[in-house]
Amino acid sequence: MPEVRILIAGGGTGGHIIPALAVARELVARHRAEVLFVGTARGLETRLVPEAGFPLRTIDVGPLNNVPLATRIHTLITLPQSFFDSKHILREFKPGAVLGVGGYASGPAMAMALYLKIPVMAFEPNAMPGLANRLVGKRVQAAAVNFPSALGWFHNAEVTGIPVRPEFFSFSAPAGSAPHLLVFGGSQGARIFNVHLPKIVRELLGAVPGLTILHQSGLRHFESTEVAYTLSGADPQRWQVRPFIEDMPAQFARADLVVARSGASTVAELAAAGKPAILVPFAAAADEHQRHNAEMMECAGAALMLLEKDLDIPGKLLDMLTRLFAAPERLTAIGHAARTQAHPDAAERIADRLAELATANVSQENIPPTGEGEAV
Repeated sequence: MPEVRILIAGGGTGGHIIPALAVARELVARHRAEVLFVGTARGLETRLVPEAGFPLRTIDVGPLNNVPLATRIHTLITLPQSFFDSKHILREFKPGAVLGVGGYASGPAMAMALYLKIPVMAFEPNAMPGLANRLVGKRVQAAAVNFPSALGWFHNAEVTGIPVRPEFFSFSAPAGSAPHLLVFGGSQGARIFNVHLPKIVRELLGAVPGLTILHQSGLRHFESTEVAYTLSGADPQRWQVRPFIEDMPAQFARADLVVARSGASTVAELAAAGKPAILVPFAAAADEHQRHNAEMMECAGAALMLLEKDLDIPGKLLDMLTRLFAAPERLTAIGHAARTQAHPDAAERIADRLAELATANVSQENIPPTGEGEAV
C-alpha cells in the first residue's frame, strides 16, 4: 500500500514536466507514494509522463495570459468544465496533497484542491511567477521556488531550486585547449539564434583561434540554418548544426561558453553545470519571465544578458563573444558564480515537503465521493 497519494498538476513544456517527473520519482523512492499526473491533451506530458511509468489524466483548458482575444474567450468558455473535471479527478483519486508545477492544467487543479481543502504546494521555477501561481500563491499551504525574488508571492515558501538531472552536476573543466561554444534555444530551437549566429560565424572563428561551435537549430529550421552557416564561408570543420541534441549533458561538459534562452530549466542546468552563458530572453514570454530569470543570473554574476533587440546592433554579439573567449579567467569566474545558484537536492526537498503535507492531511479520507457534497 502507498504511504501517500500525490497529484501533480500542470505541464505543456519540458520545463514543467521534467522537474515534475524528478519529484515524482523521489516521492516513489523515498515515500512509496502513489502519484497521478493531471495535464492537457496538447502538452508534452502526453508522451513524457506515460514513458516514465506514471498515470496521466487530462482536462481541457487553454491559455488566458498574453494570447489573442479569441483564444482567451475560448478558454473562458471551457474553464467551468475544466474545474468540474478537476474536482471529479480529485474526489476519485483522493490525494493527500497536490503539487502545481505550472502550465494550463495547474490552475484549475490547484483551485479545486483548495476548494476541497486538500493541501496544495506550488512549484515556481521562474523569478516572476506565472498567472496561475500569482492567483493562488497566498492561499497555498507551501511553495517551492527557484529564485528568492519569487518568495513574496507565496505563503510558506522556500527556495528549493529546480530538479535537474544528476549528470549536470558531475562536470569538470573542458579537457581540450581549444575553446568550444554551445548555442541552443530549447528543444524547438530559437529562430533568432538561427538568423544571427551564421551572420557572425566567419568573423568569430577568425577572431578566436581553434574555436568550434555546436548549434542546435530545432528540426523545423535545421536545413535553412545549416545553409546559412555554409554560405557564411566559415570553415565547415569548425562548426556543426544539429536539429536536436540528445546528449545535452555531454555537450554542456564540452562547452566553455553557452549562448541560450533563459527559460527556468535552462538556467537551472547552467547553474548545476557551472557553465558561463550569454542569456537572450525570449521577448514574447508571458510576464517577461525569461527576462526576469536572466536578470537574476546577471545580478549574481552567473551569466551575461543580451536582449533580442541587442542582437540587431551590428557587432554587439560578436564583440561580446570575442571578449569573453579572450578572457578565460572571466569565463571561469562566471561559471563559479553560476554554480552557487545550483540546488542539487531540489527534488528530494520538494518530495519530502509534499509527503509531510499529505501525511498531516487528516481530511484526506473525508473528501466526499463523486456526485456528493457541494456543487462548483
